[in-house]
Amino acid sequence: MPEDSFETGVAVGERWARTDGRAKVRGELLYAADQPARPCLDVAIHRSTWPHARLVSVDTTDARAMDGVVAVVTGADLHAVLGERMLTGPAFADQPCLAYDKVRYVGEPIAAVIGYGPAAVRRAAEEIDVAYADLEPIHDVDAAIAGTAFVHDELRPSAVFGDLRHLRGKKDTNVNYEYTLRHGNSGAAAETAAHTTSGDFWCPPTHHVPIELPFTAAWPEGDRIEVLSTTQTPSYVRQTLADLLDLPLNRVRVRCAPLGGSFGAKMYDRLEPLAAALAWTQRTAVRIAVTREEAFLLTTRHGAAVTGSMASDEAGDIVAAEADVRYDTGAYADVGPRITAKSGMIANGPYRIANATVRSRCVYTNKPSAGPFRGFGVPQVTWAHESLIDELARARDEDPAAFRRRNLLREGDVAVMGTTMHSADFISCLDAVTGAVGWDAPLEPAAGRLRRGRGVAVGIKAVLTPTISNATLQLNQDGSATLLISTVDMGQGSDTIMAQIAAEVLCLGEGQVRVVTADTDVTPYDTITAGSRSTYHTGNAVRLAAEKMRDRLIGLAAGRLSVETTDIKLTSDGVVSTQTQETLTVPDLLLGHFGARGTTLTTEADFATSWAPYDKETGRSPQVTEHWFAGAAAVQLIVDTATGRVHIEHLAVAGDVGRAINPALVEQQLTGAAVMGIGHALFDELVFDEGQITNGTLLDYQLPSIKDMPDRITPIVIQSPHRSGPFGAKGVGETAIIPLAPAISNAVRDAIGIRFTRLPLTPERIITALAEQHTEGGTA
Repeated sequence: MPEDSFETGVAVGERWARTDGRAKVRGELLYAADQPARPCLDVAIHRSTWPHARLVSVDTTDARAMDGVVAVVTGADLHAVLGERMLTGPAFADQPCLAYDKVRYVGEPIAAVIGYGPAAVRRAAEEIDVAYADLEPIHDVDAAIAGTAFVHDELRPSAVFGDLRHLRGKKDTNVNYEYTLRHGNSGAAAETAAHTTSGDFWCPPTHHVPIELPFTAAWPEGDRIEVLSTTQTPSYVRQTLADLLDLPLNRVRVRCAPLGGSFGAKMYDRLEPLAAALAWTQRTAVRIAVTREEAFLLTTRHGAAVTGSMASDEAGDIVAAEADVRYDTGAYADVGPRITAKSGMIANGPYRIANATVRSRCVYTNKPSAGPFRGFGVPQVTWAHESLIDELARARDEDPAAFRRRNLLREGDVAVMGTTMHSADFISCLDAVTGAVGWDAPLEPAAGRLRRGRGVAVGIKAVLTPTISNATLQLNQDGSATLLISTVDMGQGSDTIMAQIAAEVLCLGEGQVRVVTADTDVTPYDTITAGSRSTYHTGNAVRLAAEKMRDRLIGLAAGRLSVETTDIKLTSDGVVSTQTQETLTVPDLLLGHFGARGTTLTTEADFATSWAPYDKETGRSPQVTEHWFAGAAAVQLIVDTATGRVHIEHLAVAGDVGRAINPALVEQQLTGAAVMGIGHALFDELVFDEGQITNGTLLDYQLPSIKDMPDRITPIVIQSPHRSGPFGAKGVGETAIIPLAPAISNAVRDAIGIRFTRLPLTPERIITALAEQHTEGGTA
C-alpha cells in the first residue's frame, strides 16, 4: 500500500528528522568511550597464539615488574575466585572471560594487565610468557563433524535457553545443536521430478566492522557493580553479571550510550564479563578499549556450508527441496543454536514446496566465536536457495522472476515449517524490484570485453520469538513526554520511531517526546535490540503505555468537566468535550490535577510474544514466529571479463515493512542493508591460515568503497499491515541484506554464464572461473 493510502495521523507515516541527527552531524553526540565516568585504570589483554592447546603455565613475573602496572590477572586467578560462574554464554555456558585450562582459538584472552595508560599495559601484556601443550586443532566444519578431536569436553547449556537442557553433559561431539525439518517425502518426490538442480555452497565468515569500537568500563560502587558499555543487550548483560558475581539484580547497573553501529557485534557476552570480574575482584575501576585488530577477534558472522537441491514437476511447481546446513560457530556457541534453528527452518526459501527436508547443525571449530550478524544466519542459506531456484528456472527455460512469482508463498499459505503466512508480501516485493530495473525490457549488450546481466532474488526471515519488551511513559505537566525503554539506538533510528509511536497516540508534535538511553537502574527490561524486533515488540509496548496515558488523560478530563469518558477526545489542542466543545490543554489539566508545576503522570506497559515449540518428529510448528520479513532485490550489472571486476548499474531493493512509521528511516535501512550486502557479495571474507586470521586489519580486510557503489540504488517500501503490529508496523533493518548476494550472483550468471557457489565474487575468483569455464562446466 502506498504512503498516501493510510489514514493521516500526527506522527506515524511522517518523515520526522532523527532525534539524534543534529548532534551526530555536529560531533556533539557522546558515545560510550566519551561519556563521563569514574577515572579508570586501563586494561590490556595477552592473547593465545595457538588455536587449540592446554595451558601449561602463565608466567606474569616480568609484566608485574613493569612501570605503570597495578595488577596482572590470569584466568586461573579468576577461576579460583569465581569458579564455574566465569563461564558465560546465551546458549551454552562455555566461554570464560580469560582462559584457565586450555585455549580454543588464536587470539583468546589468557591474562589481563591493569595499569596506568594504554601504552604501558600493552607493553606489559607482551611480556607475559605462556607455555602450551598442543592439541589437535579443528579448522573446518565437516572435519569437526567427523569428530577426530573435540573443542569442548562436554556440552554445558546455559540457563537462558531452557530448550537446550537435554544436551547437558553430552560428550565426544562438536555439534552442539541440530535442527531437523521434515515435510512430506522429498527424496521420493525428487526421484520422479521433471527437473532437478543441486549444489554445494559456501559463505565465509565475515566481520561486522562497526565504526565505533567495543568499549566497556566497570567499577565497584559500594556493594554494587556499575558498568558503562557498548552493548545491544543491557538487560541480558545485567543478568549475566549478576550470575557471574553472585549478586542480586539490584546491585548490578548496566548503562549504555548510543552505539556507533553494531550489526550484532555488541551483543551478549563481549567485554562486560571480563571488565566486571576485574573491577569486582580487584576493587578498582577499569576500562577496556579494544583496538580495531582486537575487534576482529571478538566475534564474526557464521561461515556456513550448504548442500542443497531443488526439483520441479513438468508444470513448474516445486515438488522437493533439501538443505544440509552446517554453521561454523567457532570456539564458543554464542547464539549459534538459535541461528541454526531460526535460519535453518527457512533454508528452502519462501516458496510453496510440496516436500522438504532440512538438516541444520551448529558446529564448534577452533576459530573466534561467531555470533549474531545482520540477517541472523539467513543470508547464508538464502545464498543457496536463491541460486538453486535460479538454476531450476533456467533448466526449465523459464524466466527466473516469473518462475519465482508462480511458486512464492501468499497470504494465508502454510509454509513448509508449519506456520501460516501473514503480512509477508513477497509478490509485491518481487514485482517492485523487477519493475524498477526494467526486467522485461530487452537487455542492451555491453561493448567489447564487458558483459551485462540481470539477476533477482527473494528473501524471508522470521522475527525472533518469543521475546519481551517493557515501556514506561512519563507525561510532564508542560505537555512534553519522556519515554523510558531499553531498546538501544545504534544508528537504526529506534529513538525516533518510538517517539513517533508515542506521539501518534498522544497527539504530540515532533520533538515533544524524549527517549531515555538504556540504563538498567532506570529503563525497564527488554530482551534484546536485534533481529529487527524493536519496531514490533518495543513499539507495541510503547503504544500500549501511550494508550494507557491517553485513557488517564481522558478520565481526568471527564471528571474535571463532569461528562462521561466517551464524551472526551484527545487532540493536538488538548482534551475536548464533544458535548460542550470545552477544551482543556494538557498543561492545564495536569496542573489542576496535581496542583503544582513540573509534575509527571506515569504509565507503563509490557508486550510479550509466544511461540509453539517445534514438533520433535517433524521440526514443524504452527507458530514458529510472531511475524515474517519479506524482501527482494534485483540487479543490473556489468562484468569486465578482462579484470573480473563487477560494476553495478542499478540495484533495487524492496521490503514489506507492514506500515512505515517513518518512511525516510525505512528507505535508509533498506539502502544501508543493501550496501552491506554488496560487500558480502563482492568483498567481505575473513581469511584463516591454521586458525589465525590473516586479514584482520582494515588494511587487509576488503570492504566496498564509495567507488564500488551502484550507479543507482532504488529502495522501495512495501506496506502490508500486520494485524497486531503497532499501527501495522514491523521491522526492516535486515530485510534488504538477505537476498543481495544471490541477486548479484544471479546477474553475474546471466552475464557470463557461470554459476558461482562460493562467496565473495572477487575479481580473482571470476577471472579464474572464466579461464576454467569450458572444463568446469560453468560452475565455480
